[in-house]
Amino acid sequence: MDEFSGRTATLLHSSQRRHLRMVTRSGPRRFQLVRHEDVSGVSGTGVVAEGVEWSDGTVALRWGGCFPTTTVWQDGIDALLTVHGHNGRTTIRWLDK
Repeated sequence: MDEFSGRTATLLHSSQRRHLRMVTRSGPRRFQLVRHEDVSGVSGTGVVAEGVEWSDGTVALRWGGCFPTTTVWQDGIDALLTVHGHNGRTTIRWLDK
């Protein structure tokens, strides 16, 4: 039972559960999101965010600046760069090999 709503919790059937992708390497990798040109005029240039790529490919990104925010990219680095890469004007600098 959910202690806040008082409703009975229902578990998803196994076919509806989201499973982690196969781990392709060991351990997380840290990175910085480096903006070389600020197309939007909002974030500036240089290191604009810090992130971690987890061993299953999921990415957690922490934006800096006046309004710090954390986002999660379950589809990984490629999805993140598709949205925030600005056609190569923003790149990933890996801190861990």
